[in-house]
Amino acid sequence: MSTSTSPLDNDTGRLDGASRTRIFTVLAVIVLFSEIAPMQYTIVAAALQKIAPTFPGVGANINWAIIVFGLIGAAASPLIGKMSDVWGKKRMFLICGALFVIGCVLDATTSNWGVFLFGRCLQATAIATAVIAYGLIRDLLPRTMVPLGLGITATGLGVSSIAGPLLGGFLVDNYSWRAIFWCLAGFTVLMFPLVWLIVPESELRVTERIDLGGAALLSGGAALTLIYVDKGHDWGWARPTTLAWLIAGLSLLVLFVVVEKRVSTPIMDMTLLFHPRVTLVLAGALFASLQIGIVSYAIAYMAQSPDEATVTAGVHHGVLADVSALTGQPLPPEAVQVTLDPGYTYGSGYTLLEFAVRIALLGAVVTMICGALAGLLAGRIGARIPLIAALSIFAASGVAFAVLPHTTTAFLVVNSFLSIGFGFYYACMPILMVEAVPQEQQGISLGMLGVMQSMGVAVGLAIVTAFLHANGMRALISVGGEPTPPTPLPDLFGDHGYELGFWVCAAASTVALVLAGIMRHGRTPATGGIAH
Repeated sequence: MSTSTSPLDNDTGRLDGASRTRIFTVLAVIVLFSEIAPMQYTIVAAALQKIAPTFPGVGANINWAIIVFGLIGAAASPLIGKMSDVWGKKRMFLICGALFVIGCVLDATTSNWGVFLFGRCLQATAIATAVIAYGLIRDLLPRTMVPLGLGITATGLGVSSIAGPLLGGFLVDNYSWRAIFWCLAGFTVLMFPLVWLIVPESELRVTERIDLGGAALLSGGAALTLIYVDKGHDWGWARPTTLAWLIAGLSLLVLFVVVEKRVSTPIMDMTLLFHPRVTLVLAGALFASLQIGIVSYAIAYMAQSPDEATVTAGVHHGVLADVSALTGQPLPPEAVQVTLDPGYTYGSGYTLLEFAVRIALLGAVVTMICGALAGLLAGRIGARIPLIAALSIFAASGVAFAVLPHTTTAFLVVNSFLSIGFGFYYACMPILMVEAVPQEQQGISLGMLGVMQSMGVAVGLAIVTAFLHANGMRALISVGGEPTPPTPLPDLFGDHGYELGFWVCAAASTVALVLAGIMRHGRTPATGGIAH
């Protein structure tokens, strides 16, 4: 592949002659607008327990409020990325924002589960704003500032990582879960005029038709595979009807490769897709993202769970009340004995706001700072070394989470250390992809990166869910010396389930570390995208 500068490179509207104030203002608006997707994920994922009672017939399927967001977002990102290359990045930026607002309004006003999920599907297009933001930064910022801009964009300016948990916790604890969606819609609407007036449109256009057939095969294959990964535990991994989703998804992905090799204007150049500098980044993103899915879910859930003594006391009180209601006679407290099987050591009983303040906040600040630092380092020494540092931290943190006591202090310390890796990882991956592909292929390539990261998060969640359900909690109750049948406690799980998940984090991060070690590109200072 040629390493010469693309002829399109000088026709993008780059702000080479602009003041630093102008450049950083454009960057800030792009970053703030692209934070709507991670901000909603931070808030909505942690608020599911509050949303669930509004849809009483849904039960465990309440997780589809998260699943469908990642599913549709991952499937749509490559297509939206390609559209941004063909039709204009700023235009698609605003379209995604408008769809997000419509989805938020639907969710804020409905009590119908189907309508709620449709609203989440519309919101999912906001995931592609990150893809578009990377393209805008590559097109608009001076070359020397592109790595820094990508690093800042990857970890944000604190709205999603810092303000998001605090705001979400405050709204959920003091108002209603519906206030979350009104707030998200309001933030996005306020950003519209800033994007319109401050951010110039990239002048880069790829003059080719969009291969809708290829896009459908890629999006459909990714979506069906993700459905299998997300719901395999609930439906039964080996059941023929469940395997049909996986087989269909993989078949569409294979067909995508076959078809794209034959069409005249493929949605993505297959030679480029299978080039080592692209495949190693995508494979590394898949394995590294397992850690993000597992840890982000596990520590938030563990910290917000009540401790064992509180649960035992609650079950004990419930048994006394039930017996009294049944017999009309009070039962002496000592007549009831309750133990939990297998028992657990975690649980702080935090509200969402308490979790944000006591554990998540420091990690969010560290992630934000380290994202910018990684961008600066990539511009000086390349992105590979910071990525290796990130993945080493991932592996060490997985081990630490598995072996250390499951206390608030341990979570705070290890999560803060892990956040260094988060900042470096999130910054380095888009930088490596920008360095790996020609400018006219950046939208679809960054969309593929988003697919692999979403796939990794989904796989991580599926793995930890399987481990947790294999270590489900039961209450062993004895009344007057007579044992009763074990009572399942469906929202609580033994330590071993979480620990197995953390060991998977360490193993998957080690695989990603090996891939980064053999990676050939990213060893020289990032160029801002002129290498290919």
